[in-house]
Amino acid sequence: MTTGLLLLFLVAISSCKKETSHKENLESTILSQIDSIDGTVAVAFFNLSAPEDSLFINIDEKFHAASTMKVPVMIELFKQAAQGKFNLNDSVFLKNEFKSIVDSSLYSMDIGVDSDHIVYNKINKKVAIKDLMYSMITASSNLATNVLIELVDAKKVTATMRDLGAKDIEVLRGVEDLKAFEKGLSNSTTARDLMIIMKAIAQHKAGSEADSKAMIAVLEDQLFKSIIPKYLPKTLKVAHKTGSITGVHHDAGIVYLPDGKSYVLVILSKNIKNSDTATQQLARISKTIYDYVSTN
Repeated sequence: MTTGLLLLFLVAISSCKKETSHKENLESTILSQIDSIDGTVAVAFFNLSAPEDSLFINIDEKFHAASTMKVPVMIELFKQAAQGKFNLNDSVFLKNEFKSIVDSSLYSMDIGVDSDHIVYNKINKKVAIKDLMYSMITASSNLATNVLIELVDAKKVTATMRDLGAKDIEVLRGVEDLKAFEKGLSNSTTARDLMIIMKAIAQHKAGSEADSKAMIAVLEDQLFKSIIPKYLPKTLKVAHKTGSITGVHHDAGIVYLPDGKSYVLVILSKNIKNSDTATQQLARISKTIYDYVSTN
């Protein structure tokens, strides 16, 4: 081997070792951050700009989906609208009466535990589907969610997720169906499936390019910012959906950097003992990922 070729060979090896070191340091740091959390955590980081440079931790662990299941409902709304079943500008009657999937008994939503109070002022009135969808995602309205799930059918939502490649996520029902909850019939997901779903939106494969861009625009208006965007620069675009119930706090989204880089990040948690402390720690995992992408 000539001296010139030897030098090139050594530089290549050095570069590979450097890249491996960066990736190993990232994984080590995140595992340490996860260890500091009293609970179970899953992290799926998919670098859209460099797919080989991704990181997956506990991504096939099953979690209660909480409000992250509202993203699949949004995708199904766009799909059925594209099929001509309705127009997103159409209006539907806003009621507060729903059937349990257990025995079809009736139940109503409790404004006291819903994150969006405004939509309750429109009960017994007609509201545009697109407005309910916007409330479902940005303000995580449970009332809007239940009306929309009845419109599109939960089974069809799950079937569409299978078509996208998400093999484990289950959208069984709307929110606050206590009889179903007591029987263990809850919406569930894995970090892998939410990553697949968010990646499909980011790559404009969750529908037409126009519809995917419209979904991203809605997700960018998310009102709850305590995890993925918490410690990131305020100028960044983050299209994401959170979800939380007792002992559970999730965030799944797409992060867009000014230099054109972008990535999907899903952070799921369960069995959390101290919600406030855990949320801060989950947000720092997001910051670790951002620092890694922005400096490499």
